[in-house]
Amino acid sequence: METPSVPLAIWLMAAFDPILILVAGYLGWKADQLGKLFIAAMAALVVAVLAAWAITAMGLPWIAPIGDDHPSLLPVRTLGALVWASAAYGVRRMSQRA
Repeated sequence: METPSVPLAIWLMAAFDPILILVAGYLGWKADQLGKLFIAAMAALVVAVLAAWAITAMGLPWIAPIGDDHPSLLPVRTLGALVWASAAYGVRRMSQRA
């Protein structure tokens, strides 16, 4: 049995999913405590995965599709959501200091 290989471009597309970026950025911006970033990342992950699954199920092209013949790459999406939420949280905190 051969181990499946996923190209790096697919991994990057999962982390740069537009819905993931928008939701994680918004929730990260609204977070008022560092601990809420994990909640924001998980919520963004759920919304992005469900939206990508729905878009793929309708047969529409999507940058990071999810389906039977596409990998979901949940660890990459989770890390991406945490990075995007943290970036928005950091930008907001820095903008409040000025």
